[in-house]
Amino acid sequence: MKRNRILWVDDEIELLRSHIIFLNEKGYEVDTVTNGEDAISEVKSKQFDLIFLDEMMAGLGGLETLQQIKEINSNIPVVMVTKSEEESLMHDAIGSKISDYLIKPVLPSQILLVCKKFLESKKISGEYVQKDYLNSFNEINRLLTLDPNFDDWIEIYQKLVNWDMELDEHPEIDLRQMLIEQRKECNQAFAKYVEKNYKDWIDATEKDEAPTLSTQIVDDYVLPQLKNFDGPLFFFVIDCLRLDQWLVMEKHLTSLFNIQKDYYYSILPTATPYSRNALFAGLYPSEIEKHYPDLWSTMSDDENSMNKYEKDLLQLLLNRRKVNLKNDLKYMKIIDPEVGRAFEQNILSHKKTHLMAVVVNFLDMIAHGRSDSEILKEIAPDESAYRSLTNTWFQHSSLLNTFRAVASIPKARIVLTTDHGSIRTQRGAKVLGDKEASANLRFKFGRNLKVDEKHAIYIKNPSDYKLPKRGVTISYIISKEDFYFVYPTEYHKYLSYYKDSFQHGGVSLEEMILPVITMESRA
Repeated sequence: MKRNRILWVDDEIELLRSHIIFLNEKGYEVDTVTNGEDAISEVKSKQFDLIFLDEMMAGLGGLETLQQIKEINSNIPVVMVTKSEEESLMHDAIGSKISDYLIKPVLPSQILLVCKKFLESKKISGEYVQKDYLNSFNEINRLLTLDPNFDDWIEIYQKLVNWDMELDEHPEIDLRQMLIEQRKECNQAFAKYVEKNYKDWIDATEKDEAPTLSTQIVDDYVLPQLKNFDGPLFFFVIDCLRLDQWLVMEKHLTSLFNIQKDYYYSILPTATPYSRNALFAGLYPSEIEKHYPDLWSTMSDDENSMNKYEKDLLQLLLNRRKVNLKNDLKYMKIIDPEVGRAFEQNILSHKKTHLMAVVVNFLDMIAHGRSDSEILKEIAPDESAYRSLTNTWFQHSSLLNTFRAVASIPKARIVLTTDHGSIRTQRGAKVLGDKEASANLRFKFGRNLKVDEKHAIYIKNPSDYKLPKRGVTISYIISKEDFYFVYPTEYHKYLSYYKDSFQHGGVSLEEMILPVITMESRA
């Protein structure tokens, strides 16, 4: 096994001989020089994994040597060793991209700790990660045997997501496939659980009988924030946002806001025309159809048309709850970067707006666009890369700049959520139906629909699920786990085309268990 190589630069190197012997005994190879010029020559000719650099040396000083070392190889960690504890020196060293510093006299244990930190931390933390995951694996399996309730399923999903992201940081650990198989097993059990309990949830009269659903988000999270109006409230709905994607975004916001995270379950189907309308209206789809037939009758089945009355539905909900805003309800739908930039530039004009609802469609467009783009498939071939793509987008997006602007407004608050998540589909389920059946991959409605019931929930009577009837003989099917529907016509072509794509509309942890975030500006 290759030994890590260390360069120690100090004009009194003989006084450190015991430290160097100690490091040799611990398995490190240590080269020594007594001045900055020789250190630079060594770095040019050899490969080092870590450098200890004396700050006070005759000739070329420590900071000057550091600067030249970084010009040769900016990736080598350099630890400054100094007699001075002056704050200005520390600032200069840190500003020069020093990795760490030690105050003389240094102890062997301090040196060893620094070596392990920079040279072995990945290996050591990886060993602990592997041990912790195996414990968590067993804990999740134990929870599955205990007939988990809706709160338990949130806990299970959180554990799966957190481990998914932890393994992103440790690609050298060969546990990914084990986690994938466990997630598949969990989704299989979750689909059975939802199929068994969903109808009871939507008919529940007591809070503890069901999880929070899409229809309750405005009542439970938005309206309470409106009662004491001392700053604007922004209600953001980011279409197709999964929990793991939110956790990636959250890292960029913790310094701007006090953040509280809760969870809710999307209604079925977990598709924009159903779940988002339910979210804004506070009503199930069949109730929207019943109470607002004029709105419903003008909606066609495409997603853009089905969601063109979001502001109207939210205003009607406010009217039913007898909520009087201090000024008119504002609404914005961000469907492309240009609209997002324009909104970002005007956000401060809403300082006195009581309630501003904002829909952001970008993540949904990535999910849909990936199916048709070989470049996007290559950029985001799996969940880990999908998170990375989300992070890259958010870091450079007008949305992050918008949040920064909101954070500058005293007492501004944000309620942020999504209408559904998405799942990477892996298995095709052959479906039969007439030519008028809907084209969705994760749910369908139409006449004479037939599919293996192991792969889907079959809904003969739409009213049982509070879904629009659409006709006497219309039924619905909603896919379970990671299945997607494929018609027999050109079956293999479309089976291959949609395999490994991110879809929504069905029953899975990723689509149904969603974050709802409350953020308060720290300004």
